[in-house]
Amino acid sequence: MTAPRLLVLQPDATGPIGPLGDWLTAAGAELDIRQPPADELPARLDGYQGLICLGGGMNAEDDAAHPWLKRVRDLLATGARTALPTLGICLGSQLLAVATGGQVSKGANGPEVGAHLIAKKDAAWTDPLFAELPLMPDVMHFHAGEISRLPASAVLLASSPKYPHQAFRLGQCAYGVQFHIETTVEVVQSWARHAPEMAATAKPGAFDTATLSQIHQDLADTWRPFAARFVDLAAGALKPAAPTPRGTLPLA
Repeated sequence: MTAPRLLVLQPDATGPIGPLGDWLTAAGAELDIRQPPADELPARLDGYQGLICLGGGMNAEDDAAHPWLKRVRDLLATGARTALPTLGICLGSQLLAVATGGQVSKGANGPEVGAHLIAKKDAAWTDPLFAELPLMPDVMHFHAGEISRLPASAVLLASSPKYPHQAFRLGQCAYGVQFHIETTVEVVQSWARHAPEMAATAKPGAFDTATLSQIHQDLADTWRPFAARFVDLAAGALKPAAPTPRGTLPLA
């Protein structure tokens, strides 16, 4: 299998790709990591077999402070439209949603912070990436915004009691997840220190080192195979989801 080349967009210095990068490269991928605005974003996605956008502390439409966000949304929209395997994580999922006709707003139920379980929806059981996940996989949350409306063509794959749009698919192979799978103990503790009001909404002891260490082992057990399936999807070794009869993808 030829190593698929993945473009990784990192919107925020505090949100590196972490162990997810190790899982992807161990599965055979080659990563091209770009952190705007210091790193130039490619004009096209030619030469890439997959696209990943990580999280960040800014809002998905905060173009005034971060004018390069529009280019990120354009790349995500192109990935979705052209059936390029695409994955948006937390802010990345919000950017993907906005870029394809969805809506993001301040979370009506307050921040969602700390380790939680999400629940797979019926469509996830036949999805190439989600089918093999457990019924209620472990995830790490750290967000104050929500995807308040999914794009019209989106397929909902997972929900949580607080915010229903936890994971979705657009077309055959563009995915958004409103949670983190790429964190480390140190990264989460850093977020908690720099956002104490958000951190205060988590369960007591949520950021203790021992607690986070166990959580991250559980995350690795669940999401390392998911990352390998994404690489297989990008390499053409895993068949994408069947086309949905909902027409063309609406792009904002």
